[in-house]
Amino acid sequence: MSKQTNLTVKGQVTIPKDVRDALGLKPGEPVEIDWQGGDEAIIRKPRRDPERDVEAYRARVRETMVRFAHLKEGRPAEEIMRDIRGDDPLLR
Repeated sequence: MSKQTNLTVKGQVTIPKDVRDALGLKPGEPVEIDWQGGDEAIIRKPRRDPERDVEAYRARVRETMVRFAHLKEGRPAEEIMRDIRGDDPLLR
């Protein structure tokens, strides 16, 4: 199956709907472009790596835990506010 689309001034192309549907592509998902040399390239849905996906998820969880550590249960409100404000006495 051969399809044709136009390149925008920003270098973007629209993948035809029937091709997106056939590949199962959703808005915002990455696509892989494999240049074959010359004037040929292949556009495909990237292959998933479950181990990499799990590690990326764990990294996001760790980052979130660090970012929101000041919201741990059981801490007095004054302590949380001190953490939020920092050490600047003008902000107290």
